[in-house]
Parts: sequence; C-alpha cells; structure tokens
Amino acid sequence: MAGNDVLELGDANFKKEVLESDVPVLVDFTAAWCAPCRAIAPAVAELASRYKGQMKVAKVDVDANQDTSQEYGIRSLPTLLVFKGGKIVEQIVGAVPKSRLEGAITKALSPQA
Repeated sequence: MAGNDVLELGDANFKKEVLESDVPVLVDFTAAWCAPCRAIAPAVAELASRYKGQMKVAKVDVDANQDTSQEYGIRSLPTLLVFKGGKIVEQIVGAVPKSRLEGAITKALSPQA
C-alpha cells in the first residue's frame, strides 16, 4: 500500500522518525481494511516522491500500532497529521483531494509555519 518513498512507521520508531525529525513529516494513519485509505494512498505516494528530501511522508497502520494511534486520538480513517518541529501543525480527516494534501505540505514547508 505504501510507495517506495513512504516510510512505514510503528510504535517503536515514531518518536525518532517524526517527533525528532529535522524536516516536516506527513503521517497517514491508515488500515488495510479502510477503503478511503486505499483511495488516497496513490496521492500520498506521489507527494512522498515529489517532496522527497524536503519532508518525510509516512504511514502508520492503526491496527498494528495502537499505542501511537491512541496517543494522537485517531478515531476516523484516514487521518493525516502534519508535524513540524515535533508538533502537529495540521490535521486532515477523510479521503480528501490531493490538492488539499499538497496545500498542507506547502504550508508546513513555508518558514512561517
């Protein structure tokens, strides 16, 4: 389900890869059984490739990583969180158009964010 440039994160490496990251991180909380998650997966993978080196794009399987999912109050799928400097700067819930995801990424990459 993840593209080559999408990191697969879990409870064990979430802190290091997201909270301690030097670049913004888009985290897609997803599940294999979630149809809307599968629907946006190609857009997430495309954005991961497009912004490679500028930011990280990752996914977390909520079924396999319940601690992280509970910590961030994930109740609907897909939920995408944008982290910058270890803090959430944007939250997107649901299968949204790629342009909405890209807007969140460009906002996170701007110096003001």
